[in-house]
Amino acid sequence: MSQVKFMSADEAAALIPDYATVAITGAGGGLLEPEELLAAIERRFLSAGSPRGLTLVHAQGLGDGKDRGLNHLAHQHLVKRVIGAHWSWSPRMQALAAAEKIEAYALPGGVIQHLVRDSGAGRPGLLTHIGLDTFVDPRREGGRMNAAARQPISELISLDGQDYIRYFPLKIDVAILRGSYADERGNVSFQEEGAELDGLVLATAAHNNGGCVLVQVRERVAAGELTARSARLPGALVDVVVVSPQQPQSYQGAFDAGLAGSAKRGDADRLAAETANVDWVRKIVGARAFEELSGGGIASFGFGMPDEVATVAARHGVQLWQTVDHGHYGGQSLQGPLFGFVRGGEALIDSPSQFDLYSGGAIDTAFLGFGEFDAQGDVNVSLLGGKIIGPGGFIDITQGSKKIVFCGAFEGRGSKVAAEGGRLQLLSAGALPKLVQQVQQVSFSGARAIRTGQEVLFVCERAVFRLTAEGVVLEEIAPGIDLQADVLDRMGFTPLLPPGGPRPITCFALL
Repeated sequence: MSQVKFMSADEAAALIPDYATVAITGAGGGLLEPEELLAAIERRFLSAGSPRGLTLVHAQGLGDGKDRGLNHLAHQHLVKRVIGAHWSWSPRMQALAAAEKIEAYALPGGVIQHLVRDSGAGRPGLLTHIGLDTFVDPRREGGRMNAAARQPISELISLDGQDYIRYFPLKIDVAILRGSYADERGNVSFQEEGAELDGLVLATAAHNNGGCVLVQVRERVAAGELTARSARLPGALVDVVVVSPQQPQSYQGAFDAGLAGSAKRGDADRLAAETANVDWVRKIVGARAFEELSGGGIASFGFGMPDEVATVAARHGVQLWQTVDHGHYGGQSLQGPLFGFVRGGEALIDSPSQFDLYSGGAIDTAFLGFGEFDAQGDVNVSLLGGKIIGPGGFIDITQGSKKIVFCGAFEGRGSKVAAEGGRLQLLSAGALPKLVQQVQQVSFSGARAIRTGQEVLFVCERAVFRLTAEGVVLEEIAPGIDLQADVLDRMGFTPLLPPGGPRPITCFALL
């Protein structure tokens, strides 16, 4: 198209051809999710049977775990293939993959963003170490998550005696984006959004492939009203703008300047409120993992329990560069379905640039969750109970960090504990083992971590483990816990023990 056109969401959806490769921005919780456009695509398919046979590409999770986001597109025949980093916010798409009705692939979030960027730049795919020795390694599953996914999307290449993965280039036909404002020439500002994510690289890839760039915004403004600094997506790359006046900033609805990075930051709202019902597992793991934090360094905090470490650090006034892969530095990460939003941050960059830093080794300490880990120190977060979760930014972060602290409950599904008098009480054991003989899928390779010299710990409420060249060592145990009955007998493998046995976890005296 020679110039940008403003049209309705239904008119824009009609521009998507059958069998197109469609790249979508967004990151769950409503962060930059182009909800009105996705809903319009669903309406068109249900009424006219088109578009069909789409390949979807997304570097973050989109949806609310129910109806919104990618759930709109989860229809057999509408979608042929999905290459996604995070699947859990779209149970409908998970169900299609489990039923072998679509080709399901999962790749690291940073890999997807960099692959789209390099594809848009005309390069022959992405050449990187990220993914080696994990399930995305072509020597293993190659990112294939079900039997329907048969086509390879990468290959192994050796350069100067080193192995790399070459991820094959993508030809993006349609990019679906979201912003805050668009002027009459199509220049787009993200200034009231929670992040910029990968919007520019998606638009570049579609534009340079001769495709179409569709952008949903909340408001249309006059030409010249946006400053050059605020127009982060130039209208030269935009084909269609859809104005959605009711577009919320997030699933919580109301606009929050602190989430957009446009309010002065403060420390008061960083501290989590105390509740009557204490989550002792989270509290204990956060307190013990905090002891591994070095002030002044760059840290990354993953989804779930790891963000408790940041809360503890804030209480103690520890100065650090807290980062989230969406592009944030500092501030308070929101939890649960709004993870990815940060209130009161210090700086915000685009997500592909953040992943460049991660890939190159910028992170001093990464605090991440785990679904399960095994005797080899391998960790699985991407395929749990046969359900596709995807790695998100987990692989990018772990393979670029100097030190990794995995944080999680010793057991799942029903485990309850309490702390009193400096001791841990095991009220009930969990029905789901998380320390297993062999993980279902390798999202993190213990052997690779040993070869590359990474420091790796596993912090649970009952015990702390360290990965060594000899194996997984049980270094610490919670006071009040029986080593044999509460730990060793409830593990799927036998850990190594230090001379004299494991020492007590000291953080209990401070709880």
